[in-house]
Amino acid sequence: MHEMSLCEGVLQILEDHAAKQGFTRVRTVWLEIGQLAGVEVEAMRFCFDAVTKDTLADGAALEIIELPGQTWCLQCSKQVAVTQRFDACPHCGGFQLQVTGGEELRIKELEVD
Repeated sequence: MHEMSLCEGVLQILEDHAAKQGFTRVRTVWLEIGQLAGVEVEAMRFCFDAVTKDTLADGAALEIIELPGQTWCLQCSKQVAVTQRFDACPHCGGFQLQVTGGEELRIKELEVD
């Protein structure tokens, strides 16, 4: 389950920013996660609670903003939305899609004390 290591990375970022900016508690974390990032949202929620136990983010709310998968179809030259990798183009049925968005995993916003 790589979501555990992802949450450990998020916690490390929170701790680094707390040291630099002087906050001592994280109340809410907003994460942007793309549909094509290969992240299980429910596993991420579970791991976040486990990883942040007894840290500055203990009990923090995790708000997840899911971003759609976006691709460029090389066959019909259109920007198309997909829900998973290797989907066919909904316009032409082609499989030559170049991912242009939806692979993100980033901290968008924090609420801190």
